[in-house]
Amino acid sequence: MKILRLITFISVLFMPARNYGQTSPSGLMVEFIRQPAGVPVLDLMPEFSWIVPSEAGIQTAYQILIASSAEKINNDIGDICDSRKIISNKSSEIEIKSASLNRGKTYSWKVRIWNEKADPGAWSEVQTFKTGAPAGYETTRNRFIEKLISPSDFYVSGEESYFADFGKDAFGTMVLDLDFVTNDTILVRLGEKLVSGGAIDRNPGGTIRCQEVLLPVQKGRHQYTLSLKKDARNTGPAAIALPDSLGVVTPFRYCEIERCRIALKAENLFQKAIWYYFDENTSSFSSSDTTLNKIWDLCKYTIKATSFAGIYVDGDRERIPYEADAYINQLGHYYTDREYSIARLTNEYFIKHPTWPTEWILQTVPMFFNDYLYTGNLESVNTYYEELKHKTLQSLAGEDGLISSKNCNENIMLKLGFTDPKVKLADIVDWPPAQKDTGWKLSTAEGERDGYDMKEINTVVNAFYIHGLYLMSEMAGAMDNREDSIFFRLKADAALKTFNDKLINTKTGIYIDAEGSEHSSLHANMMPLAFGLVPEEYKESVITFIKSRGMACSVYGAQYLLEGLYKAGEADYALSLLTSKNDRSWLNMIQSGSTIAMEAWDIKYKPNTDWNHAWGAAPANIIPRFMWGVEPAEPGYSKVVIRPQLSNLSESSIKIPTIRGTIECSYSFKNGNDVYLITIPGNMQCDFIPTSTGKKEVIFDGRETLIDQDKILLHSGENSITIENLNGK
Repeated sequence: MKILRLITFISVLFMPARNYGQTSPSGLMVEFIRQPAGVPVLDLMPEFSWIVPSEAGIQTAYQILIASSAEKINNDIGDICDSRKIISNKSSEIEIKSASLNRGKTYSWKVRIWNEKADPGAWSEVQTFKTGAPAGYETTRNRFIEKLISPSDFYVSGEESYFADFGKDAFGTMVLDLDFVTNDTILVRLGEKLVSGGAIDRNPGGTIRCQEVLLPVQKGRHQYTLSLKKDARNTGPAAIALPDSLGVVTPFRYCEIERCRIALKAENLFQKAIWYYFDENTSSFSSSDTTLNKIWDLCKYTIKATSFAGIYVDGDRERIPYEADAYINQLGHYYTDREYSIARLTNEYFIKHPTWPTEWILQTVPMFFNDYLYTGNLESVNTYYEELKHKTLQSLAGEDGLISSKNCNENIMLKLGFTDPKVKLADIVDWPPAQKDTGWKLSTAEGERDGYDMKEINTVVNAFYIHGLYLMSEMAGAMDNREDSIFFRLKADAALKTFNDKLINTKTGIYIDAEGSEHSSLHANMMPLAFGLVPEEYKESVITFIKSRGMACSVYGAQYLLEGLYKAGEADYALSLLTSKNDRSWLNMIQSGSTIAMEAWDIKYKPNTDWNHAWGAAPANIIPRFMWGVEPAEPGYSKVVIRPQLSNLSESSIKIPTIRGTIECSYSFKNGNDVYLITIPGNMQCDFIPTSTGKKEVIFDGRETLIDQDKILLHSGENSITIENLNGK
């Protein structure tokens, strides 16, 4: 460290003083919409957000102007609203109550801020938006993007036959630019999977797609958009319908053209891909582990590609929203793009369109909580608060405080949003189940439940239940509803005591699957660990058991397995699961040929699986949220915590979008030291928590210091941290 200290001392002498120079705010959003051209804003009292430049430090005040014309806003006239100078550090989801707008009108707005030295800055660029015609409370929907993608590979595959590879699977259709000398008919085949030899697999199995279309062509040069066949399963009454303007879409990566009696070139055909508005530049990840990098790329692209319906759906087989899918999708979206509207739209959809699994219902509250945590906005929670009370399933609780789906009745189902009296709640634990549980012929013999013993008082169900009660307490507190906040916390505390008294086997030190069961599964232990329910004296035995089971869960269950492991500090084991090379891994999905996360680890584990399921994309949130440890410490990212658990990685860098701006981090292991470079947006506080606790020698921003116990307070802008032998490498 002596040489390091000398270098540091010299660098400090020449370090410039911190620059509090002012630049204007950027990243303007109205109602979560970044580029509102063509998007009707449905809230006539909308929320405004912006990014404070890091040079400004913590914002001390702001002023918003809203004008009815470009001429007025350009002359600093806010004829609709001039907020004047408002003393506040709030820079996101700001509602100007005096700025109620009219339907079908065009408005322009801009903002300026005062920095932490109370100096005013320049005005931001102007953002223009148009209001829609809301019928009541309604979340504004972002626009769809349609992109024409050229082949990454194209060649003649036979006589009058051609093959194109577009590089990645995408939901969409084909566009062909053809010049025929006479009227004719060609055959176009689209598919997701290849057989050995390189041709499209015409019988790919499961719900992997292949579709053939006979395309009539006319003499002369014309552009054709392929008219695809609807699938009865994913266009039924419960499926999410796409706007008519988008037509029918199917997922495909490859295209074969046959019976084509003209010479084709790559520039004659395009994959017309469709997705919800997505900016790929807002996030990135790389590391010294090439497998991990591929997994991140797979999962990030999955979040983008599966947004094609404008609401989170289960995949292509049904195109129906399910709460469990949406929970993983929501978190992945927050960490891969600065986008919040699709998650909120999905949350609100579930209020009146719940699905039947008990645990799926119980994920509604966590999703609404996430919306509040990552945006700082309570509007949706306030609107649906009474419905969320029912979604806790507290009405299913017995005298001991634990719940059972057996206590459900028609009245409860109606309050949950069900309209069909034939539908009943049923515990699910994981999916697919074993044949012994359901007799489902397509299921594998063992399923994904790790032999779970399904009984009335279910450990997994009650872990979700207690977790939801604690989150309801937090949301009620944020709404200044102190009575409800205390009620839900006391209810959670009482249920937790019973949960641990009845469901921990004190001889083995691990959870049993249910009251009256003698079996302990991975799921019954990983869920309490993920939700922080395990008493301190049983943590070691629970973790040891979990580590003995491997990946004995589905791609959905892996979300909670990895959450629990990282929260318990088991970063090495968690990374080994993330980068595993066996067939129960994300690498197996990639090696199978999929470019979007699959519904199951492999088709042999779920014979009707599809190749486009976002619930298989857990690493999209696990890597930034737990491996890099970046989470909002306060709602809306007014404060962030960074707690990296990078295990044996020698290098890594990441870029994470937040509603307040982009967090950028890099790490390298050099000369026995952990070296971090962390860039924090303006108007955001940050606690950096090293992997190990205790007193450590640290060089922070060129100055030597000692950190006692656990954290370093970072400032906006660039922070450099060097820690001697922190990871013991």
